[in-house]
Amino acid sequence: MTDSKEILKLAVELGNTLLHCGGEIYRVEDTIKHILDAFQIEQYGVYVLSNGIFASIEENETGFCLIRQTQIGEIHLGKIAAINQLSREICAHKYNETEAWERLNVCKSLPTPKPLIQGISCGIGCACFCSIFGGAFPDSVCAFPLGFLLQCFRIRQEKQNASKFLTNMIGSAFLTAASFLIFYLSLPVHYDKIVIGGIVPLLPGIALTTSIRDLFNGDYLSGAIHLLDALLTAMCIAVGVGFIIVIYRHFSGGELIL
Repeated sequence: MTDSKEILKLAVELGNTLLHCGGEIYRVEDTIKHILDAFQIEQYGVYVLSNGIFASIEENETGFCLIRQTQIGEIHLGKIAAINQLSREICAHKYNETEAWERLNVCKSLPTPKPLIQGISCGIGCACFCSIFGGAFPDSVCAFPLGFLLQCFRIRQEKQNASKFLTNMIGSAFLTAASFLIFYLSLPVHYDKIVIGGIVPLLPGIALTTSIRDLFNGDYLSGAIHLLDALLTAMCIAVGVGFIIVIYRHFSGGELIL
């Protein structure tokens, strides 16, 4: 029974890491089941939510249950790919239990890109989306530093465990105010295109996509949770942008003119 317990702990920990990094519910559940099958555990039950894993096994008229609460973190596709590869190798019987734990620890320790790289990447993304949504070259040039500063702010907030919703409101408000300031410096830019391109990194695209997949897979509770998260995130972005517009109208007494 001890071996079965350790195998269940391994499977749940692997699934927990996958879920923490943004893996879909069905993928986490399927991964845990395949690992238990690979170690020839037949009687088990696995139930995964967006923020928790419930797993149990039965053996020789006794049972063992493991519950793991998962704190959803930032999306890390590198860790997801590494965990998926590890699960395939475990199912192919390339590792025993000890070696699997060692490989899992290696996957969990994969580093995230440096803040400078993240900032530059976010700036380039904002500039490109600004161009896609109709912005001219000067608009994209202005969107780049704003995207860079936005990502630096998000990294700082994440280190301080700040509320994601508050971060989105402040970030969108900053982008809107900065674009208005650039516009009133008499530069040949369109502030609306800068705002649209700048808020793209804040949009809950992954949460919305995941919620739809969960709903189609019959995971209604997890799908509803992700959908609510996406809607609240979108609302926070709208509040941040709208707040700056209302402030401008209050003090200027007029509408913005392109």
